[in-house]
Amino acid sequence: MMKVDYSRFMGSAQFGPAYQMMFDNDTHAPGSVDRVLTEQMVRLCSETETYLYTEYTPIDVSYAKRSREKLEACIKEITADSVSSDERIECIVQFTARLADKVADETIEAMIFGGTEEEIIDRGSDWCTDIARVACSLCQVVGVPCRIINLYNTNQAYNGHVIIEAYRNGKWGAIDSSTAVVYRHPDGSPASTWDLMNQASLIELHQGPTAYCSSVGQFTSAAIVNYFVWQSNDFDYTTSGINDYCQSILEMSSQGWPGGFRWLHSEDLIGEKTSNR
Repeated sequence: MMKVDYSRFMGSAQFGPAYQMMFDNDTHAPGSVDRVLTEQMVRLCSETETYLYTEYTPIDVSYAKRSREKLEACIKEITADSVSSDERIECIVQFTARLADKVADETIEAMIFGGTEEEIIDRGSDWCTDIARVACSLCQVVGVPCRIINLYNTNQAYNGHVIIEAYRNGKWGAIDSSTAVVYRHPDGSPASTWDLMNQASLIELHQGPTAYCSSVGQFTSAAIVNYFVWQSNDFDYTTSGINDYCQSILEMSSQGWPGGFRWLHSEDLIGEKTSNR
């Protein structure tokens, strides 16, 4: 059997030129961990689904105790009464969902992005990329295999969201670290991102006033990337402020998108310009 070249499904160009421009203008510092993870993500589709759910992510957690003592202290506090992996995961995402409370009154100009997981916990964040990385790290520290999931509704502008998948009971299950939604099948078993992409009814089971990203559209497209807390020496954790590109989008969002939700910087015309050359 011919080996599939999965590298052709990797990177920020997987979701079209408009989203490529959005990724290129990410407000995280160039070369920093979150930028690198975007370039390493693998699109989840019928060609990659088996690989991503069997070979791609090791289920052996290689975290060395006492190597991230602040994260361990955090875990000890927030999972004190939990006994199972499911309970620990729920405690972790309830904690990460509350990180937004620390920055509730923050101005756009004061926002900080990236940094180590410890720094993000200390300052708080309502940026799903940073929150998901914290949740992924905390799951791994407690011994639960975990990875980062990027979701994109490519039918709309700027419609991205980042969550996690955690492995327990022999299955990967999607979890929204920003809203504490733990996706499950009706029998209580974990529902993977692939399950949710192909069974809209599973997403609808979890919809509610606080589950603002639990929409069928949000699961239109997805990519998976491994991030291992024990490999932190391999990454740059430089923090950054808001850049002009992202600030313009957030300011329009705060105004309720007068004139309608749309691409602001002609991102949707990139492919058209290229084809007309």
